[in-house]
Amino acid sequence: MSETAPQNAPKAASELSGPERAAEISPLAATAAPAPNGRLRLRTLIVIRWIALGGQAITLAVVYFGLGFDIPFVPAMSVIAFSGVLNVVLSVTRPSATWASDREAIWNLCFDVVQLATLLGLTGGLQNPFAMLLLAPVVVSGWALSRRSTLTISALALFLVSILAVWYLPLPWSESGILLSPVYIAGVWTALVIAVIFIASYVSSVAQENRQMSQALEATRLALAREQQLSALGGLAAAAAHELGTPLATIAVVARELQRELAVDSPWREDVELLHAESLRCRSILAGLAERPAWDDGSPYHRLPMVALVEAAAGPHQRDGVTVEISAGPAIDSDASQPTVIRNAEVLHGLGTLIQNAVQFARRKVVVDLTWDEESVMLRIIDDGPGFDVTELSRLGEPYYSTGSRDRRRGGSQHMGLGIFIARTLLAHFGAGIEFSNEISGGAVVEIRWPRHRLEVVEVSPAASAAKQGDGREDG
Repeated sequence: MSETAPQNAPKAASELSGPERAAEISPLAATAAPAPNGRLRLRTLIVIRWIALGGQAITLAVVYFGLGFDIPFVPAMSVIAFSGVLNVVLSVTRPSATWASDREAIWNLCFDVVQLATLLGLTGGLQNPFAMLLLAPVVVSGWALSRRSTLTISALALFLVSILAVWYLPLPWSESGILLSPVYIAGVWTALVIAVIFIASYVSSVAQENRQMSQALEATRLALAREQQLSALGGLAAAAAHELGTPLATIAVVARELQRELAVDSPWREDVELLHAESLRCRSILAGLAERPAWDDGSPYHRLPMVALVEAAAGPHQRDGVTVEISAGPAIDSDASQPTVIRNAEVLHGLGTLIQNAVQFARRKVVVDLTWDEESVMLRIIDDGPGFDVTELSRLGEPYYSTGSRDRRRGGSQHMGLGIFIARTLLAHFGAGIEFSNEISGGAVVEIRWPRHRLEVVEVSPAASAAKQGDGREDG
């Protein structure tokens, strides 16, 4: 998007067409995504298992030795010891800082579910109040693993809960102790089944949305960093053009003098003429670079009317067969002057994305209506295309939201959700609120409203500036 970038520089994100933008944003999102090997360190799984084994061993010891219950202590401790041996093997054979792959995490969590279910089968099944701990691996899976992995672990937990409801070694209650009825066992089974399903679904959905939001924000940050790099490259090119202008002029003068002094049949004449022509070519290239001003550096030359900023945002997205009409004026019952703004890369990128989306799906015309009053600035982008799907209006702007072939506005692209999200995020930096709707007669409408003070540059008259400088000199 930076006008200062050399001609052979990669396109900025706002200058890319729909497919190109999708290809450009995908790598950004990929770099922002968590490590493909998973979101759990092997050390975390090992530490959690040690804590669980310690709690299980202490509980068994208290019940067997302290309370005097006749439970199968040796078999139960053997199950715990087997888990401890597995932990030791994992600690020795694998670096503790290793990220566990999705498959490795599944096997570890499935083992924990089976180990805990075996202990419960030896100590009362669903009569054991510690049966609720079967939910722990499901919660961890829902937060850290994929939906498929969570479904696998949840299905295993439900299967084992169902087995524990009918097969278990009863707790050694005394003759006057509690006798739990089958109805109670059925109630516990029902509660655990509902809890597994609800917790797995809820935690998995929240974690997925959180991951998508983190990836989208990181992709936005990388897109802005790219724009800043292109801007810095443009400034560097302008500085190079300025610095190299004098030595190239000297080379051109010397080459011209040598050309005059050499005879027409001199063997060096052709080389001198080539040197002179190439020096002039270098000066022409550098002059072209110098004519492209750097981005916003506080220079008054970057201040422009708001309508000019809108025209600059719409310019790269013209399409044959679609007319973009831009109108500007104060709101009704307002005589406020048009705001003067800074040519800002973030605003240009955000507006360009929304206008490009309208142009892409318009049939013949896109209307961009700019109005302002004393308090706010509003921009409406209206196209005569198919409009937004009314069932999806509330979710527009969510990162990575895609409905595939059902989405008429995306034309099959799976990345438009991220594009609108980035545009919304960039414009929100300047206090903009965005609303999506449809015209009654058809077509999509995007309304953007800014507080005027967040965009406008306060102009200082030359007289006031001179007076201020004079006051400063007197004070000094």
